[in-house]
Amino acid sequence: MKFKLAGTRFEVSYTLLCLGAICVILGIFESFLWCAAAIAVHELGHLSVMICYGYFPERIKIALFSIDIIDSERQRRRVRENLLIIFFGPFANFICFLPSYLLYLKGIDCVLPFAAANASVGLFNLLPVMSLDGGQLAYLLMSGRLGQDRAEKAVDALTFAFIFPLAALGFWLMLKSKNVSLLFVSVYLAFSLIFKGNRYY
Repeated sequence: MKFKLAGTRFEVSYTLLCLGAICVILGIFESFLWCAAAIAVHELGHLSVMICYGYFPERIKIALFSIDIIDSERQRRRVRENLLIIFFGPFANFICFLPSYLLYLKGIDCVLPFAAANASVGLFNLLPVMSLDGGQLAYLLMSGRLGQDRAEKAVDALTFAFIFPLAALGFWLMLKSKNVSLLFVSVYLAFSLIFKGNRYY
């Protein structure tokens, strides 16, 4: 599905729409919506800083395993600008988490799912995996000292050193307790690497 908004072309994968339909069938559509809201907050964090610097994305692609903000200026921007653009994705989640959780502590229970979703999305994206913000931040920080090639290799090593033990632990938990959440995270990260195409920010 494609549409254009404020000069930016949006592409939404039909597989994502199918996932939403499956969530309706399974009765977990509300959880899907809270996660989608937290992801929207995350991407708005990136976009707000981009726009503050005067950069506007050419295309935003929303797929099952990735959300790509495509703009041709990313390689020409200063490192500080890129660091702030990447960092403000998770930071926006934490900004939303704090007041939501405080409202929950005050007795407003309905905001807890939103708080939990923002905390999860923010922390998840800070993992040192190449396809996530944490990996992108690590690459930018290391490339200034090590150079681009060595920084890529270092982040690749971090990525695989993190994913394989996580997948093994997830498989073990599935066998022991039937809990597949950690294994699902590992599979998601593996597919996000494939669909990201080994591209650094």
